[in-house]
Amino acid sequence: MQSKLKDEGYGYRVINASVSGETTAGGLARLPRALALHHPRLVILELGGNDGLRALPIAPMRANLAKMVELSREAGASVLLLGMRMPPNYGPEYTEEFRSTYSVLGRELTVPVVPFLLNDIALNAGLMQADGIHPNELGQARLLANVWPVLKPLLRK
Repeated sequence: MQSKLKDEGYGYRVINASVSGETTAGGLARLPRALALHHPRLVILELGGNDGLRALPIAPMRANLAKMVELSREAGASVLLLGMRMPPNYGPEYTEEFRSTYSVLGRELTVPVVPFLLNDIALNAGLMQADGIHPNELGQARLLANVWPVLKPLLRK
């Protein structure tokens, strides 16, 4: 992403504040410090997948994401929300409620959303790590391709 921003003439610096295995509760706990430290103009939230993999209740996850949007905006940042999905073995009710969380929040909070970050990646073994959950190096370009069309309108030169 940093290279793409530079190539396109944007002066943004990308700060990756992610922590592997992080839940929305953990992200929410860490966000105020990250906002104070980096003063971002744009926050990209890609959280919830680990909540889902642990089959945590959806309502607290949704509330955590909403609070992160609120805190980011209060800090003067625009927000982009990256959606995730759960495998069907979590049951149709849970997987649908999980999936719709991102679009519902997008509508309610007027936040742009990438519906599924791993679109055209998750079911392609050649683009995934051996764990079947995380994209490998070859999948990174596809991740950027999934995010860029929704991200670009939020950027200012």
